[in-house]
Amino acid sequence: LRLHHSGRYRCGGWVNAVVSQWRESEPVTVTVHRVPVSGVSLWAQPPGGQVALGDRLVLSCAVAAGTGPLSFSWHREGSALPLGTGPRLELPHLGDNDSGHYQCRVSDGDSVAESVPLNVTVL
Repeated sequence: LRLHHSGRYRCGGWVNAVVSQWRESEPVTVTVHRVPVSGVSLWAQPPGGQVALGDRLVLSCAVAAGTGPLSFSWHREGSALPLGTGPRLELPHLGDNDSGHYQCRVSDGDSVAESVPLNVTVL
C-alpha cells in the first residue's frame, strides 16, 4: 500500500434474480498511515569494526520499521557529507585516516533515524 491508496471504496456486482441488476455495497473509508523510520542498526564485516591496514570493511544498515521508499546515507565523525548511499557501504582499502565513528542515517522523506555509531579502528 502507498499513501495515495487512501480513499473510499465499495464493491459491486450483477445480481441475477428475475432481472439482472447492478448492486453496490455501502462505501468504506480506507486510510493508509505512514510508519516512521525506527530501529536503525548497523553491523560490520569484519565484526567489531577492527580492520588491518589495507584491508576491506563492509558496513550494512538495517531498519526495523518504516514506510518506504527509504533512503540511506553513511557518515563518519558526524560529517554532513555522506560517504555513500544505500544500505551497504564498502571501503575496499582502509588507511590510517579511516579510523573513526561511522553511522547510518535512514529517511522516508518525513522522518530520519540514525544507528548507534560504530567505532572503526584501523590496526
